Amino acid sequence: MNPSQASLERRALSLGTAFAIDFGLQFLLPIVLTRALDPHSFGEYRLLWLAVSTLMLITPMCMPASLYYFMPRSDENGKRLYLNQAILFLVVAGLLSGWVLSEWNPLLPHSMDELVQGRAVVPLFAMVWIFASLLDILPTVEERVGWQAKVIVSLSALRAVALSGVALATRELIPVLWTLLAFAVFKALLLLWYVARHHGIRGPWLKRDPFKEQVKQAAPFALSGALHGIRTQGDQWVAAALFTIPQFASFSVATVLAPVVQIFRQSVNHVFLPSMSRHQSEGDFASMLALNSRANSMVALLVFPLLAFAFVFAEPLITLIYTPHYLDAVPVLRLYSIGLIAFVVELVSILFVLKQGAFAARVNAMALAIALPSSYFGAMHWGLMGAAAGSVIAIYAERLFSLGRISRLTGTSIAKLQDWGTLAGILAAASLSALAAGTAMSWVALPALGKLAAGAALMAVAYPAALYLTGQRRSLTSFIASIRHAEPEPAAVK
Repeated sequence: MNPSQASLERRALSLGTAFAIDFGLQFLLPIVLTRALDPHSFGEYRLLWLAVSTLMLITPMCMPASLYYFMPRSDENGKRLYLNQAILFLVVAGLLSGWVLSEWNPLLPHSMDELVQGRAVVPLFAMVWIFASLLDILPTVEERVGWQAKVIVSLSALRAVALSGVALATRELIPVLWTLLAFAVFKALLLLWYVARHHGIRGPWLKRDPFKEQVKQAAPFALSGALHGIRTQGDQWVAAALFTIPQFASFSVATVLAPVVQIFRQSVNHVFLPSMSRHQSEGDFASMLALNSRANSMVALLVFPLLAFAFVFAEPLITLIYTPHYLDAVPVLRLYSIGLIAFVVELVSILFVLKQGAFAARVNAMALAIALPSSYFGAMHWGLMGAAAGSVIAIYAERLFSLGRISRLTGTSIAKLQDWGTLAGILAAASLSALAAGTAMSWVALPALGKLAAGAALMAVAYPAALYLTGQRRSLTSFIASIRHAEPEPAAVK
């Protein structure tokens, strides 16, 4: 492994640690909310986040992510221009999102009528949250990974503590929503401070040709991302439409695995993507593909054991976090864990730097056409678990089509696009260690917390040994070496 690649891995691990802490804090938050709020109120809270997450996929139109393409290739004046254009776009996107989640929207789903009726806090939160989302990307685009990591952890801790305190003090949903809005405003102000410090609040603000170029680069991936997101969230909308709010709450908590995978994918991809973009601009496809393959192997090393653990210990996991009232989520959680195995093989970053947005959009449209009918059919025949079937089927279909396209564009066989042997070995090691831990714990009677703690401890011991047995010693030693070394941040651009 060359020094440049090792440097990227250390940054990825730094950002990954921050995302993991963020997820851990937000993972703990429902423990409080499910005990402070009744199931109906908690279901409305989850429905709000589903709606805002869906809008995040549509209204920003991938303009923040377009900065990964333009800023590493631009001079200081160009960087400021593309950043300002993204900011202005997000202002408009926020206003549109606020209207969508208001009682003035005649097309608002009936399941959300009660949530938005007479509640100005809902559209206000959507508006500010969309704008502030740029802070989740901008510092990493500029390779200020350490600063980004600190902000992620600090904001996550503030959000978790504030929401938990208000929920416990009031036992009502409305004060929790107003606290969310206050947090979003604080995040937006922090974004403006960052821009003022590193770029200044000044022009150029908007130029026709660069703006058209930026939109042209972002739009296909915005469409693709929207289709992909609607497909992944479509089963939740099906559940919200066909089942009661408390049943939807049970279904929604089963999706807790997807953010786990996204945490590691996001941290690794955000760090590797600027280098992948540079390699592509130089015509060095081999190095670009090697970075993507390495990134996916890193994600697999961390995510596969988490998926295996969640599959085996689904029942105590749901019982501990969400209380026994939400045990309907157990079979859904297990089905999702199978689907997310394929989710580890991330290909969007390659399609992005190859400017394959139109293809990605077509693939996601195809996957959406598979997912929604499958979820609806499954929900009607097999209940909550059946509603999740569409997403799982679509994940595997999308990966197969994308691999074929990348293979043709780069002249590389599918067998060489990823280190499939390493991925299979890591998956086998994770499965063996989870199976061993689950089998051992089946012989003892412990409360949910005790079973999870003991199972995790057993798996932590078994997993490294299983990696050696499956021939993945190099993956483990490389990962340990990346953790042990540190790297200074690049100088800030004034």
